Order: sequence, then C-alpha cells, then structure tokens
Amino acid sequence: MEQKLATVSQSTDVLFMMLGAVMVFAMHGGFAFLEVGSVRKKNQVNALVKILVDFSVSTVIYFIIGYYIAYETGFLKSAIDLTSPDQGYELVHFFFLLTFAAAIPAIISGGIAERAKFWPQVLAASLFVAFVYPLFEGMVWGNITFLGQDGSWLANLTGGIGFHDYAGSVVVHSMGGWIALVGVIILGPRIGRWNAQGKSCPIPVSNIPFLALGSWMLCIGWFGFNVMSAATLDGITGLVAINSLFAMVGGVLFALVISDNDPGFIHNGALAGLVAICAGSDKVHPIGAFFIGGIAAIIFVKGFTWEQEKLKIDDVLGVWPLHGISGTWGGIACGIFGQEALGGMGGVSFLAQFIGSIIAIVIAVGFGFAVYKILDSTIGLRLTEEEEFKGSDLTIHKVESHPEDATSRF
Repeated sequence: MEQKLATVSQSTDVLFMMLGAVMVFAMHGGFAFLEVGSVRKKNQVNALVKILVDFSVSTVIYFIIGYYIAYETGFLKSAIDLTSPDQGYELVHFFFLLTFAAAIPAIISGGIAERAKFWPQVLAASLFVAFVYPLFEGMVWGNITFLGQDGSWLANLTGGIGFHDYAGSVVVHSMGGWIALVGVIILGPRIGRWNAQGKSCPIPVSNIPFLALGSWMLCIGWFGFNVMSAATLDGITGLVAINSLFAMVGGVLFALVISDNDPGFIHNGALAGLVAICAGSDKVHPIGAFFIGGIAAIIFVKGFTWEQEKLKIDDVLGVWPLHGISGTWGGIACGIFGQEALGGMGGVSFLAQFIGSIIAIVIAVGFGFAVYKILDSTIGLRLTEEEEFKGSDLTIHKVESHPEDATSRF
C-alpha cells in the first residue's frame, strides 16, 4: 500500500510539472504574437519563425549542455534509467525549466527585430542557452553554490539569507532583457528610425489585435510560470497565484493612468507587472504585489520613452525596460515587500536581493557583449540595407505574411 501511494504521489507530481511546462510553452506563442503585432508587416513571418526555431534549438542545447551545467545531472543514459525511480519526474522537470531557458532568446528576439540576420541570432541564442543562462540559473536554483543556496557565498555574506527568486524575475527576465540591450546597441537602429538631424521618426506597430493577443497568451501562461514553480503538488500555494494576479492588475492600471490609455503600454504594463512579481510571488502580500506590478509598469512606460527618445536605442518591443529593468526591480522589490514589517512572509534580505540582481546584470552584459561582438566581427549580425528595406520575410524566408496579396497583383 505504501508503495502504491508513493507511486501515485510521484505520478501526480509528474502530471503537475508537465501541465506547468505546457502552460509556459504556450507563452512562447505569446512572445511570437506580441512581436508579430509590434513589427511591420514585412517582418511578421520572421517573428513567428524565429520564436519556434529558437525554442527548438534551445531544447536540444539545454538537454545536452545547459541543464547539466545548472544541475549537474544529464540525460545521456538509457530510457530505463531516465524513468526510474521517480516516474520520469526529472524529464518533465527538464521540460518545465527548458521553457524558462528558451524565454531568453524569445525576449531578445523582440529587441533585435527587423534587422538581424537569421542564423547568427540562432547561434547567439544557442550560446546563451547552453552556457550563459545555465551559469546564473545554477547559481540561484541549481548546483553552483554561490547565490541562492543555503551556505552559499552570498548567504554567508548577508547573515545566512541568500538570493531569492521564486520564478525568475532576475534569473530569466533580467538576464534576457540585459543581454538584449547589448544586442540592440551593437546592431544599431533600424533604417529611418531617426533622420539625419537625429529627430525621432517613430515606426508604428502593425497590428494591435495581434499585440493584444500576445499579451493575453503570456498573461494566462504566466500563472503556470509562477504557480508551477512550486515543482511539486504539495508545494503549491494560492499566495503565488493571487500575487501574480494583483501584480498584473497593478501593471495594467498604473500603465492606463500614466500612458493616457495607450493600448500598447497597457498590454505591456500587464507583462511588466508579471515580470516583477516572479521573484517575490511567494513572499509578499497581495497589496505589495499590486504596487510591485504598478511600479514595474511605470518603469516600462517611462523607460521605453527614455531609451527611445533620450538614449536613441532602437529596442523594438522595449524588452530592456520590460524584462531587464523591471526584472531587476522585481528582484530588489522582493527584499523590500517580502519583509514582515510590510506584510510579507519574511526570510528575505534586501542586501542579498540587491547584490544578486546586480550580479545578474554584470553576467548578462559581460557575456552578451562578448558573444555579440565576436559574431558581429566575424560573420556579421545585421542584414544589408537592401535586405532590411525589403524586409526579413522576403529576404530570409522568401514569403510575405499574406502571400495571396502578392499573387493577386498578377
């Protein structure tokens, strides 16, 4: 009887983890449609193909290299060994964490859209998923004892409390957003984004309904992203779900007010709130989550305008403020709103959260610069001016997003 109960418990954990993996996998469709709605029609096919190909390449790379670096366990063994003694739980755990790892190239894709070559960006994504992301992932969640584990270097430095990131504000989103910033800067702006006098010439989004669809898909899947980070059925908590909801709502409402009802900012404000709450979703009070999400929306709206108009950084989807800065804010906010004095669960250190968040930026920017600079100096990252003018759909994929429009002209 005890053996049967243990088997049932293991099987339910496998099912729980698989459902979480599928929910987060569906978020990649959200990434795709968010980009499709934000880029011009001549680059929509490329947006769809990039996300799917990057996910597929990430699966192979993370299976062979990345997961082993982070957790010191691999899958190059027989199927019998892979499914015993835990009913294959480690396999679906890999699937779940893969969907996190593959979010790194999906985030980057939105920043470098419309002017990046296809295969160089796939190669860059492979390197990030194989080595850079697993390095920091292992420091926080895995077997590289440095930031998040009991007895880690950071925990010893900050009085026994290490860096806490429940679902990836910093591990996933900050890393992806800061790497993207480097790629965007090295690539340079799209042709025509600023005129010869340096005056801004905004390029409008192509399809607000697709942008909204992408945001909705991401919002729904995010509850798998956060809640299923419990990893087992008995670890699940309703606090994570409600905090995710309140952070999302806070992001929407704050963006609504400060953007004067701009639909792009409102839909991305929801995402900014969800990015920021990942780290402390198991630690803060729902009211704290509301303000964490609201502040993240302010960061995105003001940050996107600032980077575009003041810094003249052509970050197409605003992934640096949306994921990079908001993710950093989420890591630090966990150390503020997670304190018992502010209604949180306690067990967090502001100093540890600040240090861990800064280390993520250093790793992302350092490795991002090395990878992109080497690729740009060797095989090149950017389409030619003619190719960019024609659009990445025809240049790379030899088809437009609406092929019947092309045939109807003859």
